[in-house]
Amino acid sequence: MPFNVTGAFDDGATYSVQVTGRADRPVIGSHRATALVELRQESPISLSPTGPVRTVAGDDEATVLAVLREYTSVVEEGPGAPRQAQVPG
Repeated sequence: MPFNVTGAFDDGATYSVQVTGRADRPVIGSHRATALVELRQESPISLSPTGPVRTVAGDDEATVLAVLREYTSVVEEGPGAPRQAQVPG
């Protein structure tokens, strides 16, 4: 199910994208966020601070969101976004 993500890059540039769950076009909206996700395709990424680690795939919404969380400051995730595991403490 598609959902929206809003965030910012380290240089302060903001973005708003739709994570589609489609392998051919995993992110729509920001050319920079799209390029980031495409660059990280087939790389391992942790879905949360405690794992598990999975390979980034365009049709895997959880890994696409993990890339955005890892390399940008995600400000808001819309309804339907995969939940991030909480670290007990």
